[in-house]
Amino acid sequence: MLFRKSRFAPALFAAAISIAASGAVLAATDAPTGASASPATTASAKLTAGEVRKVDTEQGKVTIKHEPIGNLDMPAMTMVFKAGKPELLKNIQAGDKIEFRAENVAGAFVVTDIKPAK
Repeated sequence: MLFRKSRFAPALFAAAISIAASGAVLAATDAPTGASASPATTASAKLTAGEVRKVDTEQGKVTIKHEPIGNLDMPAMTMVFKAGKPELLKNIQAGDKIEFRAENVAGAFVVTDIKPAK
């Protein structure tokens, strides 16, 4: 018998079944660690208008005051983003009006594209 008869046996059995079921669901739905957004998600994400407040090339970060970001379900605010590639920060400076794309990559908000505003 897997569990000896005791007052704890039903609870232990239920916990074991619950853990096994949740592990199967997680294994079926989790993306690999460090996975980025799918190409379809990235391609469909609109550019968001913003203004550069600060550029930190040493840390690879940029502070942007931005409009709501639809693909991240984020309201308008000022926040710091990581730059997906260092070269994204080369041609921008504080005060620049920009359009940018941000993605959630492994739990971090990352700027994947920056263009001067039209």
